[in-house]
Amino acid sequence: MRKLLHSLPLAVLLWVLPFSLAHADRIKDLTTMAAMRGNQLIGYGLVVGLQGTGDGSDLSFTTQSMKTLLNRMGVNQENPLSDYEAATSGGKIDLKNVAAVMITADLPGMSKPGQRIDINVSAIGKATNLRGGSLLLTSLRGVDGQIYALAQGSLTATGIDVGAAGSKVSTGVTTSARIPGGATVEKAVDNSFDKADNVLLNLRDGDFTTASSIIQAINTKFGGDVASALDSVSIVVRAPMDSSQRVSFMSMIENIDVQPGEPPARIVVNARTGTVVISRNVRVLAAAVSHGTISVSVAMTNDVSQPGMLSNGTTKEVQNADVKVSEPNKPMFLFQPGVDLRQIVDAVNQVGATPSALIAILEALKSSGSLRAELLVI
Repeated sequence: MRKLLHSLPLAVLLWVLPFSLAHADRIKDLTTMAAMRGNQLIGYGLVVGLQGTGDGSDLSFTTQSMKTLLNRMGVNQENPLSDYEAATSGGKIDLKNVAAVMITADLPGMSKPGQRIDINVSAIGKATNLRGGSLLLTSLRGVDGQIYALAQGSLTATGIDVGAAGSKVSTGVTTSARIPGGATVEKAVDNSFDKADNVLLNLRDGDFTTASSIIQAINTKFGGDVASALDSVSIVVRAPMDSSQRVSFMSMIENIDVQPGEPPARIVVNARTGTVVISRNVRVLAAAVSHGTISVSVAMTNDVSQPGMLSNGTTKEVQNADVKVSEPNKPMFLFQPGVDLRQIVDAVNQVGATPSALIAILEALKSSGSLRAELLVI
């Protein structure tokens, strides 16, 4: 591993190997209950209290939202429009301190009214920084248009945007923020946990071997045909109808240890960061690989041409170009049939491959049909 990190300083090459070939995982770590699926919520609101980094008065929807909010709170009821314009023109309301935002949240399954959930707040107008702002009371709706939560609170923004004397430094994203526990659940989502005859378990990663192992483990513990498979993802479990018994039964189910199936051979490449992750089951057929780059350098030299003493000529500048082409001597390495991950890493290290070269080698092996793995480039 030290040799690997030394030869690939700009890349992170991870060798994914389990500590033991036979390992057990809990069913709760391999599956999710269908009745516990989450739901996405969305809302539109206003953030106030900014230090001049808001939308300003140029955006009509921010102005209209603030006017509507003030009207609902009993401000300017007699002549809302003219009084509002007078208030803004007189400096009583500064929309530079207000930003229109979109709020998103995930409502966990089986959430009950009164529970708190985290929310994300993102600017949609001209606001440049949400740091220090406070979100006004906003309703969060589901895809059915119903209100499931109410959000309000002070924003936590991690981004920093500092500028002075023509210089500007930005770290992170200043136009998005979070409010931990910023929304209160107002309505529960109906689920079938206490109504259905069976409980449906869905594997996080579909695999026939893992599904078969889970079914065998459940039936071995409880006997009979308590569990059965619908496909490589879904498993049906017969559970007691009484809610208390069903909870206890599912508690026993999710803590059963099973041996999952081996994951498929896969290589994940992040071309932006140079990160390469190779799973243990990757194999390479017989192949010869040679990788090298040609570098061209051009050196410009400026000289002066002097005329002869009696030639009546003029002095001129002369540019001389020196072009050199160099190609490093990269040895070719040979993959034997069925080589494993360690041999692949050692072979790549022998030629001192850079992150971009490593990615190119993997893509070429996949294109030639010699790589027995799925290559994912993200």
